Amino acid sequence: QVQVAESGGGSVQPGGSLRLSCAASGSSDSSYAMGWYRQAPGMQREWLATMTNLGRTTYAGAVKDRFTISRDDDKNTVYLQMDSLKPEDTAVYYCFAILKIGANKKWGQGTQVTVSS
Repeated sequence: QVQVAESGGGSVQPGGSLRLSCAASGSSDSSYAMGWYRQAPGMQREWLATMTNLGRTTYAGAVKDRFTISRDDDKNTVYLQMDSLKPEDTAVYYCFAILKIGANKKWGQGTQVTVSS
């Protein structure tokens, strides 16, 4: 009964920062990978970043210079530090966890990020 839950969304001005958190609970083992997607209104869900349990990180080119993913394996929690936010970053941000390689993603409910003046 693994649950994935995001937190930390909100409204910020352009150039501001937010730190999103996502905890995967209900499993005694660390997830193989956790990461983030986002979905803006009228657009497809966009992959942003992934971090494996070995610390390997990958980023989408659109955010790799501004966003940083990190992970606390002891808490099975992943973070997304978002800096220099732009209005086009406005979206619902979704966390995922892959419990084992090849498994389907477990999704959180999403957290709204709004960047506007």
